[in-house]
Amino acid sequence: MTSEIPPADDAALAERYRLELAAAFVRGRLGIDEPDPAACFRRGLAAGLKLHKFKRMTLPRVDKVLGVLRGFAPGSLLDLGSGRGAFLWPLLGAFEGLEVTALDLDPRRVADLQALSAGGLTRLTAVQGDLAALPFPDDAFDGVTALEVLEHVDDPARAARELLRVARRFVIASVPSKPDDNPEHLHHFPSAEFSALFEGAGATRVGLDAVLNHWIAVVRP
Repeated sequence: MTSEIPPADDAALAERYRLELAAAFVRGRLGIDEPDPAACFRRGLAAGLKLHKFKRMTLPRVDKVLGVLRGFAPGSLLDLGSGRGAFLWPLLGAFEGLEVTALDLDPRRVADLQALSAGGLTRLTAVQGDLAALPFPDDAFDGVTALEVLEHVDDPARAARELLRVARRFVIASVPSKPDDNPEHLHHFPSAEFSALFEGAGATRVGLDAVLNHWIAVVRP
């Protein structure tokens, strides 16, 4: 059982958590048909589901990317390496009509994402796959996002080509701007190398911004 204690008041609960997303996750995981998001949330906690990942918090780089996306106004988006949802949950909350496909290599993460779709969030599709060989046709999505992903892959140049291949209008990617001691980070990208990664993959334009120890690239295929 989880030790998480939510607010007793439904309004306070909604201020602290992304209730609609959490409720969809609970419905999908438990196979229930509880229409009230707050009641659904509490049933999930009682069943031992970990729902803290749905807390309302947004990182500075996520805020920046959401602002860029508003300018593009995409109709479809592929989010790569969606993981625990640090970007995906704010994205789904900010763009209520957006069709999102979330891809991750970890089958456990994919199963969690598929639970949201099964629980009523039908505009979210979750797929297990590899950035180096995306299972989608050319120009399949208006845009592609890859936040904190490329530093983890064996062949970032090949991954960059794949991102550009499936994006019709834009790619937005972020990586740490400074070396760190994370053993899962296989690459470090100084600004010139990060731009060159996409230029070498065939991008027509690459814009780069620095946001709190991260580079954010806005790329045109």
